[in-house]
Amino acid sequence: MSVDWHAGPITRSTPLDKHYRSTQKVRRFLTDECGSAFKFDRAFMAWIKSGEPLTMGDVADGWIRTHL
Repeated sequence: MSVDWHAGPITRSTPLDKHYRSTQKVRRFLTDECGSAFKFDRAFMAWIKSGEPLTMGDVADGWIRTHL
């Protein structure tokens, strides 16, 4: 079943799927997890869309690891 990136719940265990979108809800989740300095950049987006099996927790941890 596909994740509703606009209205569904997003938690650290939410898996990224082929329908992933960087919606306002995703940005809000990542800002809450990573802090107010969070922002997307090209390299980070390419990593997210690389096809590697990730969860939203992995995404947040990846941003923190590479940006802080």
